[in-house]
Order: sequence, then C-alpha cells, then structure tokens
Amino acid sequence: MAPALWPRLSRVLWLACLLPLAPAEVAAELLVGNLVVSQNTSLPWPSSYLTKTVLKVSFLLHDPSNFFKTASFLYNWDFGDGTQMVTEDAVVYYNYSIIGTFTVKLKVVAEWEQATQDAGKGIVQKTGDFSASLKLQETLRGIQVLGPTLIQTFQKMTVTLNFLGSPPLTVCWRLKPECLPLEEGECHPVSVASTAYNLTHTFRDPGDYCFSIRAENVISKTHQYHRIQVWPSSIQPAVFAFPCATLITMMLAFIMYMTLRNAAHQKDMVENPEPPAGVRCCCQMCCGPFLLETPSEYLEVVRENHGLLPPLYKSVKTYTV
Repeated sequence: MAPALWPRLSRVLWLACLLPLAPAEVAAELLVGNLVVSQNTSLPWPSSYLTKTVLKVSFLLHDPSNFFKTASFLYNWDFGDGTQMVTEDAVVYYNYSIIGTFTVKLKVVAEWEQATQDAGKGIVQKTGDFSASLKLQETLRGIQVLGPTLIQTFQKMTVTLNFLGSPPLTVCWRLKPECLPLEEGECHPVSVASTAYNLTHTFRDPGDYCFSIRAENVISKTHQYHRIQVWPSSIQPAVFAFPCATLITMMLAFIMYMTLRNAAHQKDMVENPEPPAGVRCCCQMCCGPFLLETPSEYLEVVRENHGLLPPLYKSVKTYTV
C-alpha cells in the first residue's frame, strides 16, 4: 500500500471508532429526520399536552433524493415513563396518565441491500437517535376552599386553596361585596408551584364579603368563590348567651318567689281570718266614724284604746243655794 494512503486510512478508522460515542446529531448525519408530536386538543403553549388524552407521535424522515426508498426501518420507542415498544411503523399513539415532563426517545434503524465490489450483495445499516421533550399537564377541574365563614374584625384569617389539577402558574384573588368573576388586571397574580396555597387576611371593617379566586395554568383556568361574614370584635352572637341565660334565670326565680309568697299569704288569710291588733286598731281609728253608729260610740272606742285620754264626760258639780 502506498505510504500516502496511511494518513487517510487512519482518519477513517478514527472516525469509525468515535461514531458510536458521538451525539445524536452526528450519529444520524446520514439518517436525518425529526419527531412530531400532536394532539387533538389545540393548546397555545409549545410542547404542552393534556394527560389522559391520546398523543400522536410520528417520525418524519428527511430523504429528498429517495436514497432510502428500498430500505426497511425499525423503530425503538421509549416514552420516558417506563414504557417501551418496537414497531415497523413510523407512527405510534400513546396516552400519558400522569402529569410531568417526559422525554420521548426514538432509535431508528434503516437496512437495505447494496451491491459489493465482488459482484455480490451486502446489507447496509444506518441508525439515528432522536428525542422530543413533552410537558404533560392536567386541566384544573376546580378549587377547593377550606376556611371559616364567620370571623371577628382584627382577627387573622387563613384560607387554604386546594387545586384539583396540575399546579397552576398563577393564583389571583380579591375581596368583593358580591361573588363576581375577576376581570383581567383586577388583581395581582402570585406564582404557585404546588397544588395547595394559603391565603391570609385581617378584616378591619364588619360586613359581608366574598373571596373571588382565579387559578390558571398553561392548560386552563378556573374560578371559585368563598363567602365570609365579619362581626365587630366587641359584638359576637355568643357574647349574648351568658347574660341572656342569667337574666332568664333571675326572672324565673323572681316569678317562683312571688308565686310562693302569694300562696303563703293566702294560707295565712285562711287560717287567721281576724286581722292583727294593729290592723284592727288602725281600721278602727281610720274607719271608725264610718263603721260605728254614732259619734259617741266612736269616741268611746278611742278612749278605750288610749287610756291617757281624758274622760269623755266631765262630772258636773251641783250646788244648792
């Protein structure tokens, strides 16, 4: 072999050794194509798809010169969630059941017969590795609100929001007198990276309020409302319970006392029909002129009750001249 061919042969052998270790772009230099992922649901965000909805994954070979028109292809699929399959078709359908970011990997092997220098035929094989990143999201089916519906002013309130779906990108809320949807730009969005979020607020004025809540991820958006009644801190319905109970108890005790007292008084009247001496005297003094027949009888009664009174009639001395 001519000495001038050694450098060229060494270069070819060196490239052949490095080819299996080269990146996908280099390894697939003679097998060019790309993965195309599509779904019936049209989303405005790139590489974002819905869970529990069929995905169509296809491989498109770039062969404008029809160089591989006689080749047979074998496709080895890896969907990144533990599922693998081998097909002879460049199109597969797959359904992701969980949310997350997955990488679909595809290894393509092309084989065809090619004539050799000794008038024979040999099998030629070319491979290519391709991949595509997918972000599987789940639509927000709603927001579960956990929190009080009655609270005092100047008392810190915490409301927990549980999102039924993929973690939202933004959460927006505002207090309103009525439960109405939030308009664009009406509140400041907050970034959330989990399926739960806590709202805290302190009410300064009593009244009826409504939390208007809006959550949105890259797939969908949803609204929810939570009514709450705020009482003044010095006036609470429970505050009246003890005073009212005390007042009712006192009223019942007073009614029972008056009832027993009247019953005892009636019993005394039945057992002792004659009034006491003082009452009788008073009656005689006050009502004597009306009850006695003549004034002389009245004066006689008064004289008997008051021993110090002078006699009713003075003795008349008579003289004989």
